[in-house]
Amino acid sequence: MAAVQWHSRVRRYVAEKQSCGLEVASVEFGDYHPLKSITVTDSKSRRGARKGSTSSSSSSSSSVAMDPLSCMMDGTDPLSMFAAASASEPHLTLPHSISSGRKEKEDEVAVDFEPWSSKRGEILARFTTTEKLSINLFMGSDKGKAPCPGSSAVSEKVRTRLEELDDLEEGSQRELLNLSQQDYVNRIEELNQSLKEAWASDQKVKALKIVIQCSKLLSDTDVIQFYPSKFVLITDILDTFGRLVYERIWSMCSDPHPLPGTGSDEVNDTAKETCLNWFFKIASIRELIPRLYVEIALLKCNCFLTKCGIQKTLPRLTAMIRGIGDPLVAVYARAYLCRIGMEVAPHLKDSLNQNFFDLLETFRQIHGDSVQNQLVLQRVEIPVYLTLYSPAIHWILQCVSYRAPESLLTEMMERCKNLGNNALLLNSVMWAFRAEFIATRATDFIGMIKDCDEAGFPKHLLFGSLGRSLACADPPEAERLPILNEAWKVITKVRSSQDYINCAEIWVEFTCRHFTKREVNTVLSDIIKHMTPDRAFEEAYPQLQSVIRKILTYFHDFSVLFSMERFLPFMDMFQKDSVRVEVCRSIMEVFINALTLDDDKRSLALLINGFIRMVSFGRDFEQQLSFCVEARATFCNLEPVLVQLIHTVNQLAMETRRVMRGSHSRKTAAFVRACAAYSFITIPSLTSIFSRLNLYLLSGQVALANQCLSQADAFLKAAVSLLPEVPRSVSIEGKMRSSEGFLLDFINNFLSTLLVVPDHPEAGVLYLVRGLLNMVQDYTWEDNSDAKVQVYVSALPLLAAMSQETYLYCIPKVDSNETLYGGDPKFVAEINKLCETLIGQVLDHLKILGRDESVRRQSSLAFSLFGCLLAHGDLRNNKLNQLAVNLWNLSHKHGYCDTQTSVRTLEFIKHLAQQPNMLHISDMVQRLILQSRT
Repeated sequence: MAAVQWHSRVRRYVAEKQSCGLEVASVEFGDYHPLKSITVTDSKSRRGARKGSTSSSSSSSSSVAMDPLSCMMDGTDPLSMFAAASASEPHLTLPHSISSGRKEKEDEVAVDFEPWSSKRGEILARFTTTEKLSINLFMGSDKGKAPCPGSSAVSEKVRTRLEELDDLEEGSQRELLNLSQQDYVNRIEELNQSLKEAWASDQKVKALKIVIQCSKLLSDTDVIQFYPSKFVLITDILDTFGRLVYERIWSMCSDPHPLPGTGSDEVNDTAKETCLNWFFKIASIRELIPRLYVEIALLKCNCFLTKCGIQKTLPRLTAMIRGIGDPLVAVYARAYLCRIGMEVAPHLKDSLNQNFFDLLETFRQIHGDSVQNQLVLQRVEIPVYLTLYSPAIHWILQCVSYRAPESLLTEMMERCKNLGNNALLLNSVMWAFRAEFIATRATDFIGMIKDCDEAGFPKHLLFGSLGRSLACADPPEAERLPILNEAWKVITKVRSSQDYINCAEIWVEFTCRHFTKREVNTVLSDIIKHMTPDRAFEEAYPQLQSVIRKILTYFHDFSVLFSMERFLPFMDMFQKDSVRVEVCRSIMEVFINALTLDDDKRSLALLINGFIRMVSFGRDFEQQLSFCVEARATFCNLEPVLVQLIHTVNQLAMETRRVMRGSHSRKTAAFVRACAAYSFITIPSLTSIFSRLNLYLLSGQVALANQCLSQADAFLKAAVSLLPEVPRSVSIEGKMRSSEGFLLDFINNFLSTLLVVPDHPEAGVLYLVRGLLNMVQDYTWEDNSDAKVQVYVSALPLLAAMSQETYLYCIPKVDSNETLYGGDPKFVAEINKLCETLIGQVLDHLKILGRDESVRRQSSLAFSLFGCLLAHGDLRNNKLNQLAVNLWNLSHKHGYCDTQTSVRTLEFIKHLAQQPNMLHISDMVQRLILQSRT
């Protein structure tokens, strides 16, 4: 097939609208009657297009201005990445944010690995202090200034930089004393900002000095309760430094930049030399802890030197940590090494395991004189001290246990036994490993818990951790009752009511999951016994509500629930009205939803929707949104109600913007974003996939109309990601029907929206269009279906409209691509390439239809593409003009084209040919053949 050269014809939408306007026919008064038909004639006048362009206003005889997206087209092979100009069949590259089904690599962690960022805030909130803190701040020196222009020799630069590093360690700093925790945090944030500023101003040595200065703080345990939070703050700075260095070296590589881990073969000498210089600087740091932390921060940079650089470096850094004397400082250094190791080389499990085994060896130091004297000096009890290890140990074990085999858990358990069943380590092991592994060894863990020393770590916390695993996975059936009895023996002896209910609430689920109402009733009785004295239940409503929810999850029989003699006394502990109402409502929801028939649900939904539409709080929009939130929680199992609520919230967002226009703009924008969040959270709960698709699109359009671009982008990407899940058939009023027609309608509506959606600055040109076409290509369409190429044709008018200097329609205060690109030739060229690929795919499909003797479908599709070329293509291009003629003749070849439509279309083309500058249309008309089937 010869290459197609697409050029969109230039459109003058205002002039076209005027030229297509209807002439007013004069009517005598006596002839007028409101029921008498009025004859309207088409305007004969046509506005001239600008020089060198066509002026066709439409591909049909309609007098209404043509929406560039309204034509049916067939379309695009999602096969085109506009970067791959030389490829014969380019593939449209889908952005990562909306791609699906990407195969995970060995050296990547997936979403099932909880990131460090999710733990950071919890650590900062948990480990606080009222003690006064101190910090050393870098004061700077004249040696750190840039050398004068005359001393630019390489040797001089090296000497100067080494002197600057020496200057840091020779006391160019001062100590700030008596800082509050907030003052300390502020100082650290100032250092982080100073690091970025120094880097931005090309003061690389100063940046390194700041990082070294901060790393030294991690050797200070004077206020030991604050150490975990200090670790979080300092490693934030190290992370920043590591990222800046890596990006600098990466930017020095020759294009195309190599991917991390590709090794030295693809890295040029300049990048390698710069990388080595950084590691030489690190090697000159005299103290162990700053040298260790800074090198860990730059661990990823080893990939620029050799392919196995990281693999060789990890064991060395692991061994270096053994030189740290303080066990608390050492465990956090191991945590940081494991964190960076998981980011850059998670497949190197040996180093992760070795860090944990080394950690076990250092635990004997906890009871040594050095640590004990330090705790006495700071007046810290051993149970409090042990909790300081939890974040680091949890993280190390999370890294070690990630997708680890069950045999590793066996080895961990043996090492814990050899260490005397340290409770802190045992607790971390149960948190880290897969629940299935823990459940199969539940009896062994109970034996180990019994042997633990309770002085440093209470056993009820260990049983709580075990209970969490058993709520997710089942132990062997024969062991379940002994496990419950052993656990409850410990739980019932807990003296603190808060500690008791925290643990009991966890084990309620295990009881409900595996036993009858008899055992659950016994558990409820024990909870009442512990929580009634001194009205302890008043401080434990969240846990008691959780107990109710877990019981309702497993007991759906109303009579069984209320036959538990301790259930109603348990309910009596909810004496706060608001809490009691909430609990009663949750009970009613469970049983009503479980027993209601589908017909009754539909009837109820109609009544509830009618009520929702009547509720109005006037201009109190926040109260209106709160009502919708409560209604969603109450009627979460009535899908028609949820759909109505989403429509209501979208209307609320539009009404808010209209009423509050020009006043309280920030507050209004925040409220509109809250409405978008409501819809984004609610839509995934709907079972109807077309309801989800249409509501994603509607909500995206509402967000666009309110200038909430990031929210609109999220809705539209969610819709694209959902397309592969559309089934080939759907149930309509109890009958299975093909979903193809519904899907095509949705895609055409979606395409019309994309005209006004600006490209994301980080996602590339037309990334949503390309993402949509990728999904269309990968979708499993019906056999003998032309739907895919019909979508490709439908995309052509959109792309033609996008190439115009001024768009047919826009959204006020939203800069679409016409503003962002301003008709840039490169942007137009990318559009043309994509159009050429789309047309090529349609033509290939037409050939297949010809070989399969599906001539009726071939005729329809060819005529559809012809109409698209006539309406949107620049037919002054000879190849495009000839293609249009060929498509017309192909559509009439076998006589399946509708004669009346063909005649009217041909008349329109002849009329168009009479307009100025339409010689190319005149020539084309002579080659169009009308042929009927005989």
